[in-house]
Amino acid sequence: MPALVLVGAQWGDEGKGKATDLLGGSVDYVVRYQGGNNAGHTVVIGDQKYALHLLPSGILSPNVTPVIGNGVVIDPGVLLSELNGLNERGIDTSKLLISGNAHLITPYHRTLDKVTERFLGKRRIGTTGRGIGPTYADKINRVGIRVQDLFDESILQQKIEAALHDKNQLLVKLYNRRAIPAELVLEEYLGYAEKIKPFLADTTLVLDEALKAGKVVLLEGGQGTLLDVDHGTYPFVTSSNPTAGGACTGAGIGPTKIDRVIGILKAYTTRVGSGPFPTELLDEDGEALRRIGGERGVTTGRDRRCGWFDAVIARYATRVNGLTDFFLTKLDVLTGWEQIPVCVAYEIDGRRVEELPYNQSDFHHAKPVYETLPGWNEDISKAKTFAELPKNAQAYVKALEEMSGAPISAIGVGPGRDETIQINSFI
Repeated sequence: MPALVLVGAQWGDEGKGKATDLLGGSVDYVVRYQGGNNAGHTVVIGDQKYALHLLPSGILSPNVTPVIGNGVVIDPGVLLSELNGLNERGIDTSKLLISGNAHLITPYHRTLDKVTERFLGKRRIGTTGRGIGPTYADKINRVGIRVQDLFDESILQQKIEAALHDKNQLLVKLYNRRAIPAELVLEEYLGYAEKIKPFLADTTLVLDEALKAGKVVLLEGGQGTLLDVDHGTYPFVTSSNPTAGGACTGAGIGPTKIDRVIGILKAYTTRVGSGPFPTELLDEDGEALRRIGGERGVTTGRDRRCGWFDAVIARYATRVNGLTDFFLTKLDVLTGWEQIPVCVAYEIDGRRVEELPYNQSDFHHAKPVYETLPGWNEDISKAKTFAELPKNAQAYVKALEEMSGAPISAIGVGPGRDETIQINSFI
C-alpha cells in the first residue's frame, strides 16, 4: 500500500491535526517528517481538546503507530512533557517510535534563537524562539547532536563541548550573555536517555517493512508550503522542508512509495510571524475572522494574521507539492458574511499576475485582485454531505476548487472530529 503525504497549503495552521485525526481510523502509521515543537496541531474529540506540538496527531488514534522521523528536531524536555500530559489524560503513548537520527534541540539552541531574534530588531523573522533554526543549522554544519548520541556519554560530551566552544564566544562577546556550562547540558541530556530509549527505533526500516506488508503510512508535515525554506516566502520561513518532497528525506521513504499528496487549505488565509501577506485584513473583517476562527497560535499563543482566501497561493501549493487532493477546513467560520472576496490574481507594478512571483520583491509589492462571491447565513456545522450545504456555500467550495487546481475531497464544517464532510476517499 503506498504512502500518503499531508501538507499545509498556505502558511501553516490550516488544520492538519484535524485531517490527520480524520484519517486515523484508516491508516496504520502516522509520521512527523520535519519541524519540531514550533508547529502545533489542535484536535477536538468530543468535548476534549488536545494541543499537540511535537507528537504526530495520530497518537490520539489507538490503532495507529505514531512515528517521529529523522527529519524532525526534538526538544527532549518538551517531548517527555507532552507524553506525560497525554498519559495523564488516558491516552496510550507506548507505541510511539522515534528515529535515532533525529537531531536534538539543546538549551544553547534556544538561547541563540531568542537573542539572535532580538538582535535583528525590525529585521526579525518572527521565530517561535524554540531553537529550531539553530538546531537545523548545526545539523547542516555537521556539529549537531542526534538522539542516538544520548546513549554514548563520551560522544555526547565531546559534541556538547565542541558546540559550546564557539557558541559561548558568541553569547558572551557579541550578545553580552552568560556562557552556558557544558557539564550542565551534559547532565541534563544524559538524564533523558533512559526515558527516551523505549521509543528508539530504526524508523526507516520499520516504515519500509510496513509498506511492504500492505500497511497505510501517512506522512504529516508541520507548518505549511509558504514556510518551506526553499519554496516559501524566504527569509520569513521555517528551517526545513514542509513541502511534499521533504517527506521523503524526513522519513526515509522513496518517492515511488507515495501515492497521494493531500493539501490542507483553510477557507480563508492566516499566517503567524513576519513576512509578506497580500490578502491580510487590518480591519473589522480581519478581526472577525480572528475571533470566530479562534486564530491564536497553538504553539506561540500569538494572534494569527488573517485575510481572505488566496487562490494564487493555492495554485502554487498544488504545483510545488504535486497535490492530488485538498482538505478544505474552517468553512463554517465564513458563515454570516453577505459577500466573500477571493483573491484570484495579483497586481504588481500595474501588471496582472496569476502565478506566485518567484521574485521576492515582487511578492512584497503584490496587491490582491479580488472576485466577490455571495455568502450564506445558515449554520453548516451539522451538514454531513455536500448537498446539505447552502447553495452559496457549495458555490464557494466549487469556485475554490476550480481556482486551486486540485479536487476538494473533504470539508471541515466545525472543529469537532465528526464535523467533516467527506466527498472523496483519500485511501
